[in-house]
Amino acid sequence: MIASDLQEAKKAEELVLDKVARGAYSDGAAFAIKLALEEGLNNAIKHGTRFDPDQSVELSFDIDDKRVVIVITDGGEGFDPAAVPDPTADENLEKPTGRGIMLMRAYMDEVDFNETGNQVRMVKRRT
Repeated sequence: MIASDLQEAKKAEELVLDKVARGAYSDGAAFAIKLALEEGLNNAIKHGTRFDPDQSVELSFDIDDKRVVIVITDGGEGFDPAAVPDPTADENLEKPTGRGIMLMRAYMDEVDFNETGNQVRMVKRRT
């Protein structure tokens, strides 16, 4: 469990990335995992728990020689990922929303949200 605090999220990121580095993943894969993990945790804290110090975010991960699986769950109400506007559409270019999800999907091999929208599961496979 991670407190609803961005500094605590950074500590958790470092733990995961240390294990990724020990797994001898490429620099490109490590960068992709770092970016997606950071976006996922930031979204969970900012939008899910709304920085509420009484709430926390659950992070679980499994790293082996074939893939990295990261699951982030918050206690928030969730959201509909399909309803998030495309940040690359002309009318949304100056809006600050949707870019994190777009980046997670671009850099990871799988990005799935649970039905409620308060959990994301991301997978990066070793190529």
